[in-house]
Amino acid sequence: MTDDTGPGRDRRLSGRQEPGLFRPLLAAVTALLVAGFATGCSAPGGSLRVVWEAPVDSGAMDYGNGAWLVGDTLVRSRFDAVTAFDAGTGKSRWEYAPPGREHVCAVSRRAADSVVLIARGSMAGAGCSTVAALDLTTGRERWHTPRAPGDLTETFTDMVAVGGGIAVLRDADDMWALDTPPAVPGSKALRAFDLRTGAPRWTADIPEGCVPEQVAAGERQVVAVLACARTELRLSAFDAARGRQRWTAPLGGRTTPVPDGQVTLRSAEPAVVQTGGTTEGGPGAFLTFGAGGEATGRIGTTGRYGTVQAHTPALVAVADGRLYLGAESREREAYRDRVVAFDLASGRQVWLEDVAVAGGLRALDVTGGRVTVLADRGSRHDGLDELRVLDAATGDEKESVETGLDVDRGQGGPADLFVYEELVVAVRRDAGAPPFSVYARE
Repeated sequence: MTDDTGPGRDRRLSGRQEPGLFRPLLAAVTALLVAGFATGCSAPGGSLRVVWEAPVDSGAMDYGNGAWLVGDTLVRSRFDAVTAFDAGTGKSRWEYAPPGREHVCAVSRRAADSVVLIARGSMAGAGCSTVAALDLTTGRERWHTPRAPGDLTETFTDMVAVGGGIAVLRDADDMWALDTPPAVPGSKALRAFDLRTGAPRWTADIPEGCVPEQVAAGERQVVAVLACARTELRLSAFDAARGRQRWTAPLGGRTTPVPDGQVTLRSAEPAVVQTGGTTEGGPGAFLTFGAGGEATGRIGTTGRYGTVQAHTPALVAVADGRLYLGAESREREAYRDRVVAFDLASGRQVWLEDVAVAGGLRALDVTGGRVTVLADRGSRHDGLDELRVLDAATGDEKESVETGLDVDRGQGGPADLFVYEELVVAVRRDAGAPPFSVYARE
């Protein structure tokens, strides 16, 4: 933060002017600064320091990866282990390793009641054959249940989900060999269990000829992407209490076997689906659906706001009925990265704020009514980043800090971003980089 009481001010008062004439002005400026702090605003300045970093991982796989912040515990998952740290100090709290030679092949995107769901199994033979509820406060399994694994074409994306007091899993979805039926009929392939005890709750009413490919859970409903008749994609919602189908909506035809990145579930409540846009510059859209399955909005990955960086998960967030996206603009020879907020009930753009030079937006987090952004500060040579905090409702800037750090470490940017109290956490998944780097404001 700029210090208005420093040497520059002393020099201004040391001339022939009568200091008393400046007292009213000084009082007015002080009052404005106090008012600014009272409303949460702050001037640019300060820096970040590294509080702690998790040990560097030697190897990485493209499955089993996840990260969660639960209370004061940071947890990261990879194919061989799940590890927890004290968010404030970095002290190791526990480590969970799959039994025998099993790997973690899939994890739930979010935690609920301090529990995540993991799917594990022998990747060489039996496949992803067990689903377990992992307590993030202790690192222990609360329960586990068998799962019907698929063949080598099976995708691990959104295989398991938690929310509304239940754990949901989908069984094998390998239905792409035309002369071979799926390992489990679609009508039996989406199951829910009590999150705390593992007691079976329901099997979803999947339409005939369809199998679930992805699943997400909210407090009141579960949504699933269904592949039907091997060529059509649908989104279906099910009652979280009983598994009864609430509605179904078409998502278009399928053109290639799984996994193909055609559809990505972003939220169960409200239901939000990303179609396409998983490659840089590729066309796509975010589709939103109402309580009865009616389409309520379509947000294209290109528009007047620029090109949404939808291929980067760290630049997409759903929170409080809004969709927050990182976008790149090349309008009128101006190259800028920006954050754009949309209302999910209507698809209407709410606000837009330029935050960096093009290609410099690293990651964003939406917590407690604030959007925290890590971005390249714009210098051509130093490679250092800037931390900016925006009001989630209006996009107004509340804080700007030149970090004095290169947060992405040349790794292509963080995979996620968390805010814990006054700390900022960069999450990474690349080999050779710390999985967690925790920063504090100086």
